[in-house]
Amino acid sequence: MSGAAEGAGIARRRLLMAAPLAGAGLAGVAFWRMLSGMSRGSFDPHDIHAPVLNRPVPDFALPGQAPGQGFGAADLRALTAPVLVNFFASWCIPCVAEMPALNLLKARLPIWGIAYKDKPEDAAGFVRRAGNPYTRIASDLPGLTAIDWGVSGVPESYLIGPGGVIRWHNAAALDDGTIRDTLLPLAAGLRR
Repeated sequence: MSGAAEGAGIARRRLLMAAPLAGAGLAGVAFWRMLSGMSRGSFDPHDIHAPVLNRPVPDFALPGQAPGQGFGAADLRALTAPVLVNFFASWCIPCVAEMPALNLLKARLPIWGIAYKDKPEDAAGFVRRAGNPYTRIASDLPGLTAIDWGVSGVPESYLIGPGGVIRWHNAAALDDGTIRDTLLPLAAGLRR
């Protein structure tokens, strides 16, 4: 092997060895920036910018999830009043925590649920045990509809305005304060 070829081989090996170190360094810098933002109060892990906000709901049609009736984009686009669409799952602890708030909210705003990556019998049992706040319930067993909506995890809720336009997004469990201070005022402004 010539000296030039041997030198090129050594340089290539050094580059390959340095790549993981550089990747770890970049990840460390990103983590440090996130922690710095949290200490300054400028980083909110729940502040996820949904790419579908202020756009029509994505095309979808989902089958019913017991004890409810399924729905799709056409049903949401036909709305003349706001509806809250809530992605949930029986295996989701924050979903359990938000159910009392949803059960109180249902008297003031219709809620349509989508069971995300959940076995139908498990989702039905969850709704039976926790109380059913949903006017309609659909099943997204493969999770593909959730991807189109920009769901990052459950629970997530979307306020749908008349005509099927997504007007608000919340990527965390709903609580009484968020419902009172943000959700209900927005919904009131969307009524025709």
